[in-house]
Amino acid sequence: MASVRQRRLSRLTRLSTWLENALITLLLIAVIVVATGQIVMRNAWDAGTAWSEPFLRVTVLWLGMIGALAATRGGNHIRIDVLSRFLPDGGKRAAVLITNLFSALVCGLIAWHAARFVFMEKADGVIAFAGVPAWVCEAIIPIGFALMGVRYAGFFLLGVCCPVHCQNVEAADREAGQGGDGQRR
Repeated sequence: MASVRQRRLSRLTRLSTWLENALITLLLIAVIVVATGQIVMRNAWDAGTAWSEPFLRVTVLWLGMIGALAATRGGNHIRIDVLSRFLPDGGKRAAVLITNLFSALVCGLIAWHAARFVFMEKADGVIAFAGVPAWVCEAIIPIGFALMGVRYAGFFLLGVCCPVHCQNVEAADREAGQGGDGQRR
């Protein structure tokens, strides 16, 4: 039974990774195409589109949120690591668990309040650009933080249930300071 769960979890992980990467790729292509088109139109015909700049701002927001979500999957997110270098192995494991739990709670709190904001924007009927409602553009904020919170909660639960996971995180942290060839980066 555990192997069925592991296969499903592995399949879900691969799917989420593929979706995150595909969205990042598509959004980045859209930014490049629209920005280049706007530059060409301004330089060649002294004209432009009214919707391109707000579209680019919203797309950068989406890229940032999906990029942050992608960074959390591999532990590549920004973190302040002052004390864990001086902690014993048990302390490092506890620090990883506490950090993952705290991150899950903070992401959940941000997702909750961002969702409240998005619902208020929907109720107000604010238009972002070209007839697109602002709440559609801003929906990535609560969705992104909720998904990051779920991911951190999963890391926390995995660390509680499988202490080896915390050791793998510590090994990845040690490797992050060194390249695969053992040289410091």
